[in-house]
This record gives sequence, structure tokens and C-alpha cells, in this order.
Amino acid sequence: MQMQTITLRAGPSAHRLAPPPASASSSNLSAGRCFLLRPPHSRCRRPRSIRASASLEQEVKERADSPSPSGTSSQATRRDVRNIAIVAHVDHGKTTLVDSMLRQSKVFRDNQVVQERIMDSNDLERERGITILSKNTSITYKGTKINIIDTPGHSDFGGEVERVLNMVEGILLVVDSVEGPMPQTRFVLKKALEFGHAVVVVVNKVDRPIARPEFVVNSTFELFIELNATDEQCDFQTVYAIGLKGKAGISADNLADDLGPLFEAILRCIPEPRIEKDGALQMLVTSTEYDEHKGRIAIGRLHAGELKRGMEVKVCTPDDACRIGKIGELFVYENFGRVPVESVSAGDICAVCGINDIMIGETIADKVSGTALPTIKIEEPTVRMSFSINTSPFVGKEGKFVTSRNLRDRLYRELERNLAMKVEDGETADTFLVSGRGTLHLTILIENMRREGYEFMIGPPKVINKTVNGKLLEPYEIAAIEVPEEYMGSVVELLGKRRGQMLDMEASGPEGTSLLKYKVPTRGLIGLRNAILTASRGRAILNTIFDSYGPWAGDISSRDQGSLVAFEGGSTTSYACVNAQERGILFVKPGQDIYKGQIVGIHQRPGDLALNVCKKKAATNVRSNKETTVVLDEPLSYSLDDCIEYIQEDELVEVTPESIRMSKNPKISKKKNN
Repeated sequence: MQMQTITLRAGPSAHRLAPPPASASSSNLSAGRCFLLRPPHSRCRRPRSIRASASLEQEVKERADSPSPSGTSSQATRRDVRNIAIVAHVDHGKTTLVDSMLRQSKVFRDNQVVQERIMDSNDLERERGITILSKNTSITYKGTKINIIDTPGHSDFGGEVERVLNMVEGILLVVDSVEGPMPQTRFVLKKALEFGHAVVVVVNKVDRPIARPEFVVNSTFELFIELNATDEQCDFQTVYAIGLKGKAGISADNLADDLGPLFEAILRCIPEPRIEKDGALQMLVTSTEYDEHKGRIAIGRLHAGELKRGMEVKVCTPDDACRIGKIGELFVYENFGRVPVESVSAGDICAVCGINDIMIGETIADKVSGTALPTIKIEEPTVRMSFSINTSPFVGKEGKFVTSRNLRDRLYRELERNLAMKVEDGETADTFLVSGRGTLHLTILIENMRREGYEFMIGPPKVINKTVNGKLLEPYEIAAIEVPEEYMGSVVELLGKRRGQMLDMEASGPEGTSLLKYKVPTRGLIGLRNAILTASRGRAILNTIFDSYGPWAGDISSRDQGSLVAFEGGSTTSYACVNAQERGILFVKPGQDIYKGQIVGIHQRPGDLALNVCKKKAATNVRSNKETTVVLDEPLSYSLDDCIEYIQEDELVEVTPESIRMSKNPKISKKKNN
């Protein structure tokens, strides 16, 4: 069936030439054509005919060079620029690949000390090993400037990917040589195909002992078919690479000593920017940054006209609300930094200073005849959490910003840069509802705020439901779990309890490992990661991506155990902790200050248990009772993400710059008592 599907889609161009041999050098390829170079044993479709490609390019060139019917502007291409975004699933090596591209382009001095993952400049990105924010850089290869945008790989930051796709004409889709296409690979590829972008597939990490590049290429091709890609998009160029070593080639068995084949593929397969050569100025703002000296910096691609330093412009929105602004400073991206320039031509990516109230999605246009470009559309958030001021007895001891006004200003300031997030006022003046694409999307915001000195409390994550035609719908996600076969039964049982529906099960790359694909309600995924790690002894890998809204799945029990709650404040003692650890697993250790209502551990049975972990041993008959040796278990250390997954409806997480605590919500406790 697969071969029939491929043959049917290949129908319009059935008379095709055989691909060149796998050992062909990239230098022998025609500079203006993009055709496939695949090993002869590959079962993927053959490339378009070279003659057909050449005639198509000639037709496109004639159309581009011909004047428009109105005579006011003409379409043209900039052959000296390429704009690309590098997209991939998390941990597939795109940021490491960018490192090698920068090094081989002589961006750095020979004696310059350069750290790993150069583009991950944020502290949180380095600590977690993930990309959170999109970043711009550029290199020059054979006289052509290649603007590169490094994008996040985690599904919760998909809004960053959706924004930057407005600035590019093509993408490098990086796929791991063992794992193949994963949930986030599907998401970013779907968005790129909707924009009509050209795709170059980079099979990375081909030096892994269990690499299976042929399987990965075929799986990627099948993904193109599933996403209804056009014939031209399905004829993608494949490049095999070892990003860490800076090697690439058109065959997995014959890699060059550098990334030359990858650079050649970019020049050959990524289209030149199409611009309005004499059109009115238009630039869509797709990202913003803030500098203490320059103020707000707007980043985007110039679609038409020419932008000059010091010129007056019109800032427009699609609803025709326009205002006048002035360009203070103008920058382009060269190598690893911003370089000031006097003017920027259409087709290039630039950064603009001087308009301090500009927002993402607005258009910088010609002062007289400029019009707005279509604004950026982002998928709706699926998870909501409540943020409120800290009401614990320890309030103000560690944080600088503790008032509701501080909290409100910081949350609404986040909306200026983070389009995928929403903030609403809560039931009370000191409560705010923050919506995002997932729990990780929100925990990154929380972590950034606590490092900035904010102190606040957050409630448990809740999914955002919809009502359509009187029916309640909830968000569903696709979960991909790699798990050793010996633990597969426990993982399947966990997913079944959380209303998961199995879509597929297949053997994965490593021996004895299976890949399970489930469709699970987003509610069922909250707290699932820790449960799966416990069930698999830490050997399972869980990846998720939003799928769609579906019918309400029913009640889901996410936690079987209750909490151990302190009914008295003070300093914890070894004597009390020894007795308390018989009731469950503790979060606290002796000598730690706690308050009444704080969650100090996990109860071994359902339901909460109030106990005293500050109780001191009575000092009676001291001489006759020798002090015995106390043996305490190591307390359980929960991170911010773990705490958010753990808490339930009547519990809160207290976040301060130095501590993360959990407590019972006093407002809900009062309602229950009444």
C-alpha cells in the first residue's frame, strides 16, 4: 500500500531520470537546481527530471523579472541572501549543528574560546539543555549571506517556531538518525508546509552505533505524504551529518570533512527571497528584544522597499490603527552579532530601534502609502494556571517584588514578547489567570520570575475546555513513549488509567525498546512524566505534542496518595521526622523552618494526614536514657516542575527566589470546613 501511495503521488512526473550516484561530490552539482541525491537502494520516490526543473526555474525567473500589471512595483529575487530556520524535535542536535556552521564560517577567531551550544545564551537554556527562545545569526558562504534562525525543539514553545516561519523561505529539518521523526518534528514540518516553504532534511548523528539512516529517510518521506505535501515538497534534498564533528555528505557512508555539502544544499534548494523591488516599505515585526540603552528592539524581515536609519515610518496593524514613528538605529545580523548599518534592502532580516511601543505582529510601513501585512496567527493555549500574591507566613523574607501590582506588571509585560501566552484577571484583585501551550511553557515563565526576585503562589494546572454545539470538548495530545519491553506493561497500565488510546506500537532503535504512540487527554498528561519514570526505573522517554480538541473523556484520577501536612509551625526535629517517615516520604529534613499548612511529605495512603514534624523529645530522666542513634531517610527533593505536577485542586506552590514550597490552599480549606 505504501508503494502504491508513493506511485500515485509521483504520477505527474513519472518520467524521471535516475539519481546521481551516492558518491557524487557536492561541487559537481548544478548551482541553480535542487534534485535528490539518494542511495540507489532507497525506496523513496525518485527526483524530478532535471529538464523539468530547469524549465520551471526559467518560468519562475521570467515571471519574477517581468513588471507587475499595475506598473507600480516589480517582483524580483535577491540572489545574495538565503533565509532559513533550523527546526527539529528536542535533543536532535540542531543547536550543536549551528555551532559547527558558525565555526566553519570563520565567525570566531582561531584563538577564541567558544563554549558549547553558543546560541543557547539564556541561563535556563544552558541548565535544562533545551532551546527556549528563537535566535538570529548569519554566515557568509561563497558570497551569499545565509540568515539562520535557531528555534526551540520542545512542543510547549511552538509559538516561537510559528512566528519565525514568517521570516524565511525554507527550513532545515534536523532528524535524529535513530529516533527518526518525533511528535515535534511533525508539528514544525506541518507549519512549514502550510507556509509553502522548501525543506532540506538533515539526518543528524549518523555516527551513532545503532544509526538507521535509511529507515529515518523513509519515515520522514511518509510523514511528508501524511501531511499532504506537494510533489515539489516531497522531492526534498537529504543531507547526512554529524553536527558535533562538523561533517556532512549526501551519503551516510561518505561524509565530507566539513559541512560543505550542507551549505551547497542550502544555496541550491532554498529559494531566494522574493521582494517588491520598487514597492512601498513593509516589514512585519516577528520578535522583540529589550536593551537597557537602546530600549525595545523590533526584529523582522523586510518584505518590500528600503529601510533607512533616521527615516520616519508608519506603524500599522491589520485593523488600520496607524501611528507615526522614527527609526533610531538599524542593525543587520552578521556572523554572531548585530552590526549597525545605514540602510537595509528588501529580503534581509534586520533589527530596528527607536519605536518603543512597537509590538509583535505590527507592520513598519511607508509613511505615505504603507499598508499593514497580515498579522501573525498563533494556536490557542491549552493549559491555565492561577498566579496570586504570596500569603504564607514567610512572605517577604526572600523576594523583592511581593505586591499584586508588581505581579500584574510583570505578567502583562511578558505578553509583549510571548504571543502564545494569555493573561486574564482572576476572581480577586490579587489573582491572575495565565494560559500557555503546556506546563513547561508556564514553568519557564515562573522560573524566570523567581530569578528576577518575584515572590508569589501558583495553583495547579488546568486544561482549557471548549463548548461546541452544546458538547464539552477538551484538548488531546499525541504521546510518544520509548520504553524497554520489560516495563511496557506498567506504562500501558498507567496510560490506560488516564484515558489514553493506543495508536501504534513498534520496535524502536535500541534492542528491546518499543515506541508506543497514544492519544491522551491533556488532563491525563499532568503528572504522568514522574509516574512513567517511576514505573520504568527512569528508563522511559516521554514526548508529547498537541493534537486536537475531542469529546470529554470522563473523570481521571491523577494521584492515588495524599499529602502529609504540618499542623504546627517551627523548626523540624530529628525526633519528629523519624516518627513521620513511617507515614510516608518526607520533603523536609531536620532543622528546616516550616509553617502551619505546609506540605511536608507524601502520605503512603489516600487522603491527607496532619502531623507535627517540629515535636521535640521530652528531656525527662536524661541520665538513665542514653541518646539513641537516629537513622533518617534521605528527603525527597522536588523541582518546580515536579511540584506543579504533584499539587491538586486544594494545594498551592509557593515560589520565592530561594525556595519552592507546597502548602494547602487556606481559602479552599475554609470552604470545606464551612
